[in-house]
Amino acid sequence: MPKRPLRALTAGVFLGLGLQGSASQTLPPGFISAFSWQMDDDLFGGFSAIELTDDGLSFVAVSDRGAFTRATILRDGNGHITDIVADPANLLRGKGEEPLEKRRNDSEGLAIATDGTAYVSFEGVARVLRYAAIDGPATNLPTPPEFARLQRNSALEALAIGPDGTLYTLPERSGEMTRPFPVWRFRNGAWDQPFALRRDGGYLPVAADFGPDSRFYLLERELHGFAGFSSRVRSFAVSDTTLSDERTELETGIGQHDNLEGLSVWQDGTGAIRLTMVSDDNFKFFQTTEIVEYSLTR
Repeated sequence: MPKRPLRALTAGVFLGLGLQGSASQTLPPGFISAFSWQMDDDLFGGFSAIELTDDGLSFVAVSDRGAFTRATILRDGNGHITDIVADPANLLRGKGEEPLEKRRNDSEGLAIATDGTAYVSFEGVARVLRYAAIDGPATNLPTPPEFARLQRNSALEALAIGPDGTLYTLPERSGEMTRPFPVWRFRNGAWDQPFALRRDGGYLPVAADFGPDSRFYLLERELHGFAGFSSRVRSFAVSDTTLSDERTELETGIGQHDNLEGLSVWQDGTGAIRLTMVSDDNFKFFQTTEIVEYSLTR
């Protein structure tokens, strides 16, 4: 994602040139590294979600073609990524042994509970699946009728699980430029929609996570035509009825990174909160899969 805007870029090579031209920009405070990740696997690419372990040394990533991989991160003494060793990618399963059908496999969000249960959100057919183990069969969470009215190609993009096990999800598009993004919550076996987030220009939400500080972190990005993408991360305090204490944690320049779509928030060995993000290359030769990391400078 985004698919429709990218189709409008008929000269994709120019987008690649725009991304390359960003190298002279000053990177935002807290930048650690951007690691170009490659893998000889037909299912590799299109990563839309990432979840790191608490120590930042391994992760699960999910692509928007219904595939997932587990990986180990190798780091140097400064905590910079030096290599990624990943298992072969596998397809997410439906209720049985077979992979999800192609028209129902547009997986976009990933949240993993403390007991290892994985939840995956989808935007083609808007729903959330539960996996006791991510390589096992799925069960459907209840699907409220409002999900069916979301834009088909821009539905449940972001998914996060709170400290108490509550799930939060929101669509990539709200339907109108002035309409806030509805935030949906799943707890006690039911969905409700307790609050919404304002829409700021072209920024669209693509990933969410809860940090070790129990704050709700939201990754947003905007496409600027041939120039590439800009990204933003905001965080919020969460109560039963509202998101408050909004903080802008990160804003990147246009073209500084590729299409960042996955976010994991964790605490490194120095005690700093770290943002780890993965880019979706849309399976395009002129885009890259990169793991980008920032440390918050509060």
